[in-house]
Amino acid sequence: MGHIQLLEKVKKIPPAYQQEVEDFIDFILSKKQPTAALKKGAQRKLGLLKGKLQMADDFDDPLEDFKDYM
Repeated sequence: MGHIQLLEKVKKIPPAYQQEVEDFIDFILSKKQPTAALKKGAQRKLGLLKGKLQMADDFDDPLEDFKDYM
């Protein structure tokens, strides 16, 4: 399909749907561009949050709310 044929078809689309066509074209074009997420970032340091999180001593104990179901 040539550019002229494509343009003629786009002109025939009702104005209410033209925004959807534009959004779809933008979506297709964005798929071709490389993303920054593929680049490898800085290495994370181990133990960064050590001592900042605590878990309750009874974490593994059954919950009172489920006593009726056990």
